[in-house]
Amino acid sequence: MDMKLEVVTIPVSDVERAKAFYLKLGWRLDETPDWVVQFTPPGSQCSIHFGPNRTSAPPGSSENNYLIVSDIEATHGDLVERGIVVSEVFHLGDDGPVSGPAPGHATYSSLATITDPDGNRWTLQEVTTRLPGRVEATETSFGSASDLAGALRRAAAAHGEHEKREGGVFDEQWPDWYAEYMASEAAGTELPT
Repeated sequence: MDMKLEVVTIPVSDVERAKAFYLKLGWRLDETPDWVVQFTPPGSQCSIHFGPNRTSAPPGSSENNYLIVSDIEATHGDLVERGIVVSEVFHLGDDGPVSGPAPGHATYSSLATITDPDGNRWTLQEVTTRLPGRVEATETSFGSASDLAGALRRAAAAHGEHEKREGGVFDEQWPDWYAEYMASEAAGTELPT
């Protein structure tokens, strides 16, 4: 039996102020009944909602909600351009947070945070390759054009190495190789070489 996470309720004190923030963030305002406001982040299948009497949690108490991005630095730049206050990009070292993205942009390792006007905190996490079992191996999709472009860039770099190993000969089957690489990367299965 499938169970899909559809909506997460966040506690806010001022619905209109929260609405303005999430619009500025670039999230889609969904059509809903009058008693709730719902937003969906670009590329996400899960939404948030808030409104009067939607939760007994105190405003600003929602923490560590993860927003997955394929390029942490590009996302950081976009948020800054939108006027969103965003932490610097960091990664976790042995003694705590370290400034800058993780070495080699190691998947799941580069982070940044944003906070809505009530103090609900969102963690941006760069994921370039999913761990095994995180995505159905038979299903490959990209939530946005930038996710697809990032996957194509990684496939192009890997394919360049593949062609070098094959003696520098142009691979006429490169579309098939890219497709296999991108599907394997999304599913967290073994990548072609």
